[in-house]
Amino acid sequence: KAALLPAVLESFSHLARDADIVLVEGAGSPAEINLRAGDIANMGFAEAADLPVVLIGDIDRGGVIASILGTVLLLEESERRRLKGYVINKLRGDARLFESGLAIITSGCNLPSLGVVPFFPPAAKLPAEDSVSLRFARAETKNRPIRIAVPLLGRIANFDDLDPLAAEPDVALDMVEPGRALPGDADLIILPGSKATLADLAELRAEGWDIDIVAHMRRGGRLFGICGGYQMLGNRIDDPLGIEGSPGGMPGLGLLDLSTEMSGDKSLTEVRGRHLASGTQLHGYEMHIGRTQGAGRGRPFIRLEDGRDEGAVSADGLIAGCYLHGLFAADGFRHAFLSAIRRRPASGVAYEAEIEAVLDSLAAHLSRHLDLDRILEIARGR
Repeated sequence: KAALLPAVLESFSHLARDADIVLVEGAGSPAEINLRAGDIANMGFAEAADLPVVLIGDIDRGGVIASILGTVLLLEESERRRLKGYVINKLRGDARLFESGLAIITSGCNLPSLGVVPFFPPAAKLPAEDSVSLRFARAETKNRPIRIAVPLLGRIANFDDLDPLAAEPDVALDMVEPGRALPGDADLIILPGSKATLADLAELRAEGWDIDIVAHMRRGGRLFGICGGYQMLGNRIDDPLGIEGSPGGMPGLGLLDLSTEMSGDKSLTEVRGRHLASGTQLHGYEMHIGRTQGAGRGRPFIRLEDGRDEGAVSADGLIAGCYLHGLFAADGFRHAFLSAIRRRPASGVAYEAEIEAVLDSLAAHLSRHLDLDRILEIARGR
């Protein structure tokens, strides 16, 4: 980790040149003193980058007074000098009942309160920040008519690609954890994006999910790959330069006549296009390393606005994939995609509009309950 810190600081400096404010979110706890020597994600980073710090306590978990006071007590003196205040998050009930708690914290750690934020249930509709959240089963959706299974690979990336599908009232999205077979009654299996495609492909085989996929296809099921998952559908993936890890390669699942070589810089592009099977418009972004080629590209999934063809579809139409992240956020395309699995009326879900409404509501919520003027003053005083 110590060897990675210079690269992290370089990335921070790059962001700081172009942004008015950079908000750095810690990972875990700033008081994990047993891990402090190698810390590059909490006070270790704050010290290296010379940043002010605001502590945020989650009262919903309980023990928030002890958590904040204990954190301050365990920090080194140089770290305590970086603390500029604290926030209490996720309060349920009457805030007046916690006024004495605020007084105890403020006097105990000599830090000002910057606000008490009430619990905000609509936040559950926002994309998850961490793949840990994917491990919470959506048991209440399991009896819905369209069943989609997603193997929960260890290096899954861009998993918010799946959120628009989960928002549909007739879709049961099953995130399948290691140790469990892909369900035999799934209508569709989605192979998601990956931060390390070769490593995740090896894990997929180690779990026996490749065998489950073959059985799924024999039953007439559908299969869709996004970015790294799309690469896995081909005949082979090679990484001769060791971009994702040690140089090497391995056979893909052999379900589309494609091959991928990891090379060059990461592609990061916003794109728009048309789903060729349904004619519906969609949009998204490409974010990947590697070039995918082969005869399978002769049956593309999407035609982009600039005239390029993207993705591939099998001759029977049951297997497809593409590099486009975020494509399921397009309401018309998502409805057409799901209707190809099972005929359905349009649900009326306007996914992106709903997310924007929640974000606006959250911003107003925070404005009401935080001392934003003081927080901005702290940030600008760096």
